[in-house]
Amino acid sequence: MAEPKTVPSISIVIPVYNEETILRLAILDLLDRLSLLPWSYEIVIAENGSTDRTLEIATELAGRFDAVRYHHSTEPNYGKALREGILDAEAEIVICDEIDLCDTDFYERALSVLRDPSVDFVVGSKTMEGAVDGRPYFRRLGTLVINGMLRVAFGFRGTDTHGLKAFRREPVQPIASACQIDRDLFASELVIRAERAGLGVREIPVRVQEKRPPTLGLARRVPNVLKNFAKLFVAIRFKK
Repeated sequence: MAEPKTVPSISIVIPVYNEETILRLAILDLLDRLSLLPWSYEIVIAENGSTDRTLEIATELAGRFDAVRYHHSTEPNYGKALREGILDAEAEIVICDEIDLCDTDFYERALSVLRDPSVDFVVGSKTMEGAVDGRPYFRRLGTLVINGMLRVAFGFRGTDTHGLKAFRREPVQPIASACQIDRDLFASELVIRAERAGLGVREIPVRVQEKRPPTLGLARRVPNVLKNFAKLFVAIRFKK
């Protein structure tokens, strides 16, 4: 009889698109660092619509390491990939990371915060006091603009919605399932809905220094962000 599967302590969800140049080394480095930490874990590579060897490498890594799984989507859609990765996660605690960050320091600090039973959701803020944002100027400006728009439109009380997150799976998976916006603004909808649902949301500062330029340029993303912001306004303000 097969032994029952052991559920890990944390699930690390990492969306990837056309990341053949850094995926293997980033995951191997992350595995090395996680081996020094006192948790059981799984890494869920949420590959979406890559046109290079990203899916092949994700498949290879999943075959080599029991702790690595991958979720494949044919559509290049960051938000959809992140949502599906969250819904596929099995552990009590879910961490959302980026392949060019793999920030285990955030994992340790976020898990410490989640020991407080009043906290359900931790957001790694790139803009709050104590944070260090090493991204190019226009990407930093874009973050400030979108978060300002979220505060005006939805009364968002935080300073950031994108990037690193850690949360309790049980209360957050239904919120992720209810989110209606994908691509760049899924993460914003997830945080806003968690806040509006009364979950305990806390921010902690993070240090961001990307390992490579973004796979999609800011100029190409702006039209979709604006279109999806309008959809988000309708979804939050007028729909359940």
